[in-house]
This record gives sequence, C-alpha cells and structure tokens, in this order.
Amino acid sequence: MKPPHHESVLSRAARILEAFSSDEPALTVSEIARRTGLHVATASRLVGELTAHGFLSRDEDRRVRIGVRLWELVVRASPALSLRDAAMPFMEGVHDVVGHHVQLAVLEGEEVLFLERLSAPNAVINYTRIAGRLPLHASSSGLVLLAHGPATLKERVLAGELTAYTPATPATPARLRALLAEVRRQGYAYCPGYVHDDALGIAAPVRGADGTVVAALSVIVPNDRSAQAIVPVVRTAARGVSRVVETSAARGTAAG
Repeated sequence: MKPPHHESVLSRAARILEAFSSDEPALTVSEIARRTGLHVATASRLVGELTAHGFLSRDEDRRVRIGVRLWELVVRASPALSLRDAAMPFMEGVHDVVGHHVQLAVLEGEEVLFLERLSAPNAVINYTRIAGRLPLHASSSGLVLLAHGPATLKERVLAGELTAYTPATPATPARLRALLAEVRRQGYAYCPGYVHDDALGIAAPVRGADGTVVAALSVIVPNDRSAQAIVPVVRTAARGVSRVVETSAARGTAAG
C-alpha cells in the first residue's frame, strides 16, 4: 500500500492504529511500515509520537501495541459503550437461557461490528469476537442491520461480492433481497448454517429513541430444530434494550 501524495499526518497516524488486529495485537515498526505503505523512518517517527501520547506502547522486545490511553478515551466518550451498558443485563439473561453465544452488534460501513459477546465452555462454534467484523449478508446481526439500513447501503451490498461460506449462505442478489424483505416483515433474522454448517444465528433489532434500528442483539446456537423456541427470547430481550435506550435518551434530553 502506498500512501496518497500529500497525505496528512493525522491520516498516516490513523492508518498506523488501523494496522493492528485482534489476531496480531503486537507489531514491529517494520511490519507497521509494510502494512501502511509508509517509509520505515516515517513509521518509526509517528510510532514514537503516538507512544509519547500513550496511544501506542512498546513491549520489552520493542514490539508495538495499542496503548492504554486510547482505551481510556474510548471508554470515556464512546456511545457504543453506553449501548453496551444498556444491553448487558438483557444479554446476561438470554445467555442464562441459551447457554451458548449472545452478541451485540452495530453497523460499521458495510460490515457488522461486534461490541460485546457472552459465551460459555463447549458452546457451538462461532467465528465472531469482540471488535470483530463480518459481512452484512452472511450473519443474522448483519441481515437485521442491512434490512433496516439505508436503501443506498442495500444496493451497494447487493451489487458487491456476496461470499458463500456454506451452501446455506444467501450469496445471490435475488435471494438476499428476498431474505431482507422477510427480516423486515417478521421482525427478526433466522439463519441456519449461514457462516458454519453447525451453527444457527438468530438476531432482532434494537431501536433508538426515534425508532430507527441502532444495533442487533443475536444468539449463536446449535443448528437444530430446537432453535426456533429461542426466537421469542431474543426478540423480547432486544425490545428490553430498546426501552432502556429510549429512556436514557429521554433523560438526556430532559437534563439538557
């Protein structure tokens, strides 16, 4: 990757922060330079400045990681964390019922971003993780968010590449369009084997104070006939989170 001509320092710093992933949380300066397309000297200078501000940190072996200061700023001001706080009691209740995976996700660009996940030992296979992403068309959370998202987003996704993870994945525009209409009509997404043959996802919308969908609450459970009984549990929990979000917004408006 070669940086654009006259790219700002802020843009270069942002790309350095984006070079890290949950799979590779520690990188050398040379690896950062290669991933960002920056000259090693430029990458080294920016890493030094970001480290001085606490946005990055160095291990004893000089490998670079995301710093605590960045986490502190996110915790202090992120609206996503307020959403997580509202959802957590309901997620814990659902988790007590299903005993597998319970997730909270939001729309981020053309992907699903997972804010939180509760799991359990010996739970069914699940490819998601906190701060991880999945394509919108393949996951139950993604289908809920896409079904209630802007029309322009739907058309971009329908016109793009629709990867088939299993034979059940909705990987054609016609099938995906029909599935989105079904999700809007029935009020939830039911996805047997879309990402993995053995797993089934169920997701319901979480709405904000104005009625728009701001998140999706989902479960990942074994792909069998008993999963249908979990649908009311997920929908009830999602409505509960929506009520808390609406109440919190009303209190904020009154306080203002």
